[in-house]
Parts: sequence; structure tokens; C-alpha cells
Amino acid sequence: MPAMASVMEDPALERHFKGHKDAVTCTDFNPNCKQLASGSVDKSLMIWNLAPKARAFRYVGHQDVITGAQFSPSGTLVATSSKDRTVRLWTPSMKGESTVFKAHTAAVRSVAFAHDGQRLVTASDDKSVKVWSVHRQCLVYSLNQHTNWVRCARFSPDGRLIASCGDDRTVRLWDTSTKHCINCFTDYGGSETFVGFNSSGTCIASSGADSSLKMWDLRTNKLIQHYQVHRAGINSFSFHPSDDYLISGSSDGTVKILDLVEGRLTYTLHGHKGAVITVAFSRAGDLFASGGADGQVLMWRTNFDTKSYQDVLQKHSRRSTPGPPPHLTDIHPRVAHLHLPKPTAIQISPTVADTQSTDPHVVELGQSVRSATLFNGRTHFTPSQAAANSHHSNGLPARHVTGSRVGGWMGDESTSRAGASVWSQTGDGGGGRGRRQEEEEEEEEEERGQTHPLGVLSSHPSSLDSILRHIVQQLDILTQTVSVLEERLTLTEDKLKECLLNQSQILKGVRSSGGRRRTASEETSISPEDTD
Repeated sequence: MPAMASVMEDPALERHFKGHKDAVTCTDFNPNCKQLASGSVDKSLMIWNLAPKARAFRYVGHQDVITGAQFSPSGTLVATSSKDRTVRLWTPSMKGESTVFKAHTAAVRSVAFAHDGQRLVTASDDKSVKVWSVHRQCLVYSLNQHTNWVRCARFSPDGRLIASCGDDRTVRLWDTSTKHCINCFTDYGGSETFVGFNSSGTCIASSGADSSLKMWDLRTNKLIQHYQVHRAGINSFSFHPSDDYLISGSSDGTVKILDLVEGRLTYTLHGHKGAVITVAFSRAGDLFASGGADGQVLMWRTNFDTKSYQDVLQKHSRRSTPGPPPHLTDIHPRVAHLHLPKPTAIQISPTVADTQSTDPHVVELGQSVRSATLFNGRTHFTPSQAAANSHHSNGLPARHVTGSRVGGWMGDESTSRAGASVWSQTGDGGGGRGRRQEEEEEEEEEERGQTHPLGVLSSHPSSLDSILRHIVQQLDILTQTVSVLEERLTLTEDKLKECLLNQSQILKGVRSSGGRRRTASEETSISPEDTD
């Protein structure tokens, strides 16, 4: 077959970004089109500057897998969710500052801004969807009708609705003014992994572990499209701003591009080794990103939105003869129309190599030592600048991080509650990196001649490393202890508030009943005089 990537209307691999040490779980473009954010199983958030030869920033603070990342509409904040039960708001700059607040009582699976930037919505394994005030960083309200883990939640473009989905095999639609669930779509064969609104807010799509992708028209509450184009579960999808296209990433290792107007699969991209966990269009739609279990972030030039799919097919007529397309009128409002994988889809298998720039230098930012203060019921971590200073004030170069060993991709967790993590490190079982694996990676770095900056400053690097490792372990234990204590205090405070509320309600009831008795007695004592 001829190479397809040479055709200008085909999507083309523009750049790849290497720096994460484990699977990439989430991606999002800055609205200003100058940055790309990605979160990972390695617990770090990375901000990739899209300018050539620009440095990348690694932000460290979460204590477990980062499950979601999204820029605010203004591009001045990045929100991240994590299995450590917290949400962080980061300033994507050299300072690496972040504010953290305890969001849920279990792993937080997704986080997303409202389109006005004033609210956040989170989904969690504690079976709840919560809405937060961005500026006050406090809970506004909670939605609690899911009966199992909630995987994803998103605001509608106008902010009037919230869509959520989860392991209870439902997609729920919520009214943000009444806080009521106004619709529940239950026609699913497995756990629902991702949900999203199209740009106009007229449709929602949801993807599942059963490899299906469904679109519902919210004006009629009817299923209008049903695609079955992947061979494994779909982990993420993204609408093009025009609403004419949708990209999806799957555990089958491919990115699929769907033409929603024609109702057909148009392209299949083979860029990742292993599962594709996240895909995202830029705000303008001219770029899209994908991240996977191979630890890579790939950035693609869209191209396919410049011409119609029919025009592109004419250029590929020697290779494929597409069958009659299923149109919206064929399946609306009737039952689902299965779009099975067909060889007529254009296959692109580019060599995953960056031909335009070298891997960016990574500047490490975050908390090697954290001080926690409780303020208005919230915990604020003040990031230490020690990591940044160790790279710059001593005249040492920023550490250049190359690829490392990638952990196992546990893609079947939704089918079994015994699995503790969607993104789980092989040999660790808790979503974290095994100590033995870290030691092996350090040995590999030493073999490649890469020296940690701290090792340059010490005449006994091995002893210093062991001391520092011990200190870090002790700090981690202290942090976990403080977290447990904070959670217990929060529960105690909630119970006290509940008791006080119940007591006040009882007192009000006693007073009101006593008033009624006095009124009745007065009436009985007055009535004889009135008769006289």
C-alpha cells in the first residue's frame, strides 16, 4: 500500500514529547495554543511549550497517579485530579506553585472547568460528582445518584448541564440549577469510561470498555450514532470544534478519526506502542494530541478538516472503494447502527520519530519538602523552590529526562472491582512505581552516563542518595499521617455539624409544639367568657 502520510489532507505527526517516566493518562492544549499539558502514572504534570527548542516543565506534588488535567478557559490555571483523592490548581509557570484541596474520599477520576472558568466538576470512585468554586476552592454541591465508580464528568458549553458516566453502566445528565438528574441513559454493555459534549451542546457522546462509542441528541434524547470501530475499550475521545469530526483513543493501540457528517470511520493512526489512553483536539482544531502506555505524547497536525472526506477518498481511489455511508437519517431515531471496522478506512503508520526538534530539556519543579497549613478547612501546600534552585543557582543544567521503562497497562479494571487501579504499575499493584524498578532505572541512567545533579555536589553520592531517600520516605510517611488525621478531623467535624443541626431542629420542633399547646389552652380559657 502506498504511504498515506504524504497526502496533505491526511493527519501528520508533527512532534513527539518524551519526558514522562510512565503511561500518559491525560492531555489538554492551552487555549493560547502555546502549551500542551499532560499527566501521567508517574504522578507528575508536564507542561510542554510548543515553541521550537523551548524547555518543558515537570510539576511534582501529587502522591499518586494523575487521572485528569485541563487548562482553564483563560489558560492561566491547570487543574489536575489524582488517585490521591485531591485536586490541584497549578500556575503553568517557572514558579510551579499549586493549591491543593481534598476533593473526595476516594480516587478522583476526572476534572474539568466550566466554560466560564468559575466552576470545576470532578468525578470519583466514591460514586459522587462534585462541583467546586475555583476562586474560593470550596465545594458548591454534590451529585450522588451513581451506584458505582464515576469515571468522567463534563459541563455543557452553556454550563446548564453536567454529563457523567461510570462503572454502573449509565450516563447521567444533570441540571446544574435544580441539581436533579434529568435523564439517565442505560443502554450500555459495560463500564462507561468517558463522556463529553459536542461544541454546540446539542449532543453528548460516551465511550465504553466494550469498545463502543455512542452519540445522543439531547433535543430528542435519542441515540443517533453508534460506532463499533475499535477492537478494545475506548479510553478517551475528543470532538473537533466544528463538530464534524471526532477522534478516539483505545487500548487496541490506535487512534481513530470519525467523520460524523458522513457517519464513517476515516482514518486509523498507529503511532503508539501499547494502549492509547488520551486524545485531545486543540481549541482551534488544527492540532490534536495523543498519549499512551508507552509514556509518549504525540502531537499531530489535523489537515483532514481542510477538505471533505470524499475529496480525500478520490485521491486514494486506487486503494479503497468505500461502501454506501450510513447517514444520520438512516439511524435516527431508530436503533443503533453498528459501524464495524472496515479495510476501507485510511491507515496511516508513521514512523514515530521527531524530525523537527530534539527532545526538550525538562525543568523539575515541585515539592521536595512541603509545609501543610489548614486554612478554612482546606490544606494549602507551599511548594519549595529547592528543586528549581538546585538546577539553576548552582550553575548546573536542567536534568534531561529521556524515556524509561513503561509499566503495565491494566485495561480490564472496569470489569472487576478487585483491580485497584486503571493505570497500574506492573509489580506494584497500587498505581505507583516499584522501588526495585526505580533502582534499575537509576542504574540504567548511570550506565548511560547521566549524573543526577545532587551526585555532582557530593564526594559520596551513594551515601548521600541513601540518606536523602530515607528522608523522603520519612516525609512521605508524615504526609500520609497528616492526611489521615485531616480526613478524621473532617469526618468528626461533619458529624458534629450534623449533630448540631439535628439538635437545633429538635429544639425548633419543641418550641413550635409548645407554642401550639399554649395557644390551645388560651383559647379554651377565653371561650367561656366570650359565651357569657
